[in-house]
Amino acid sequence: MDEALDMIVHGRTRAIDVGWLRVTEFADEPRNGDHPNQPDHEPDTERRHIFLVIAGLGFDAAMVATADATLKKRVGWVAYFVAGLSHMQARRMRATLQLDDSAPVEARARSIMVGNCGMLPGGVTLLPDAVLDDGVLDVAAVDVRGGVFGWAQLTLEIAMQGVGVRNELPEKLGRIDHTKARRARIRVPGGEEAQVDGDPLGRAVEIDVHVQEGALLVRAP
Repeated sequence: MDEALDMIVHGRTRAIDVGWLRVTEFADEPRNGDHPNQPDHEPDTERRHIFLVIAGLGFDAAMVATADATLKKRVGWVAYFVAGLSHMQARRMRATLQLDDSAPVEARARSIMVGNCGMLPGGVTLLPDAVLDDGVLDVAAVDVRGGVFGWAQLTLEIAMQGVGVRNELPEKLGRIDHTKARRARIRVPGGEEAQVDGDPLGRAVEIDVHVQEGALLVRAP
């Protein structure tokens, strides 16, 4: 309490960016009870969601959607790791990705994530170049091939990023490709699970993500 009050009185006000995700098309309508924190919706409607850390489509969102609520209360973020084990053999998704005004490109990936902040709970640095107030979002395409060996290499890749080491070898079984953009449009035929800051949104066919620069004022040391 004392530290919080000291920050309020003697700290500084910092303007940080926020991200917005708009689901432009749902794959299907969630069954009642699938996502209790989300209101019912009709397919093909538009909904906007704010996020401060990371929004994603694919493996990361499926992991969030299937994490056990009781386990999350007991062990926190570790529950997501446990949930992810059941999705390791899922197929790679085919996605069409458009960044800003560039031409759309085709990609194969396990997840495509758009982040405003790079550090996750547990001290995991997923987006090492992400800055909260740089006016852009960091986009990461995560891909794994080769089964357990690919996932092991991906885990090592993330750990190395956290200490500032990058592996730029082209032929990797587990890899993360990074870029930056103010806006990203992602389309996945058939739909994939989507999430914002750990909240599941259901299966989306297309999402549109953009940054709102300096939109949130926070008190900082």
